[in-house]
Amino acid sequence: MMVSVIWRDVLLDLLNTTPVVDGRRTELLDEGWLAAHGADRGSVDEARRVRDDLQRVVRGEAAADVLAGCLDGVRRVPHITDEGFAWSTDAPWAGHVVLAWGELQRELPGRLRPCANDECRLFLLDRSRAGTARWCSMKGCGNRMKARRHYDRVSRG
Repeated sequence: MMVSVIWRDVLLDLLNTTPVVDGRRTELLDEGWLAAHGADRGSVDEARRVRDDLQRVVRGEAAADVLAGCLDGVRRVPHITDEGFAWSTDAPWAGHVVLAWGELQRELPGRLRPCANDECRLFLLDRSRAGTARWCSMKGCGNRMKARRHYDRVSRG
């Protein structure tokens, strides 16, 4: 079962709803964010809980089974087509997000990860051929981390 690229994008956007701005964690997940990402309004607390659990799992701070409850009621449903049949997934919003995470784990193991900048709270999906991307952005964190390493080398030498 291949998860839609759209759900992968929603997953990454969800993980990145707690950026650090001016040194402080910022909360971006609200009813407007949910509506823009296909979720029911009014489920902000539930979405934040799912997001926090996903963040902990991706960071290796929690076992994946904390996400199991999101899969309650998920069903694969066959549909008759001219070619025979096709499958669709009947799931709540959180279920689709967790399924997207699971498919990424299977199809691109280790490619969904936190930014290597310890001061950053963002996540990246490494799409590079070598699988060596480390930062959420080369312009932001990558540039800062490389500049910091260069400064450290020059100041020691």
